Amino acid sequence: MPAVFITATGTDIGKTFVTAGLARYLRAHNRKVAVLKPVVSGFDIAALAGSDSAVLLESVGQRPDLGAIESISPWRFTAPLSPDMAGRLEGEAIDFPGLVAFCRAAIDKTGDVLLIEGIGGLMVPFTANKTVLDLIEALRIPSILVAGTYVGTLSHTLTAMDVMARRGVNPAALVLNETAGSAASIAETVVSLRHFCDPVPILSIAREGTGNPADINAASFGKIADLVLTA
Repeated sequence: MPAVFITATGTDIGKTFVTAGLARYLRAHNRKVAVLKPVVSGFDIAALAGSDSAVLLESVGQRPDLGAIESISPWRFTAPLSPDMAGRLEGEAIDFPGLVAFCRAAIDKTGDVLLIEGIGGLMVPFTANKTVLDLIEALRIPSILVAGTYVGTLSHTLTAMDVMARRGVNPAALVLNETAGSAASIAETVVSLRHFCDPVPILSIAREGTGNPADINAASFGKIADLVLTA
């Protein structure tokens, strides 16, 4: 099935918000959507409802019980650390070829759209020598790079874009997810990034202000969907 990988410039930038919002938009437009978040850290079995995996399952209309979470997130670490660190602490190292095979098996299933959410930022290590970027490169599917609008995002975003370009995996879209309370506006951030990021499209997601975020950002999610499904 058509698949898209959602990564970010760092941790807590908004991958899950963007992935879930895109899933809801696609479902509202009669697309059948599946989700994966293969690797999770900071997983608390006593707080399933608050996990990223649960949010993704709910976005596609599935009940987020433990069995469903296990099916989309087979690698789960308790420690809120990078997977390589958490794996060393918990004695559960990630089998990178197995991770690639798990994602490919989901991609090969009959279906409409598959959204795969990464963990942390683009260069977060899974193992001593494999990162999120290596997984994107191995899967060879379109990707979305999510960035914030905080002061400092320009350097972080351009660094991530440069690394992706050098590996031949330019994102289908750069999505700016508004950072709460930032002194930098979305509009000004777009202007600065556009000088360096063309021809990659830059789209924005508003999080400040009033109104339902899904309604406010429907047009943006529609553009994201069009870009990644035709990439």
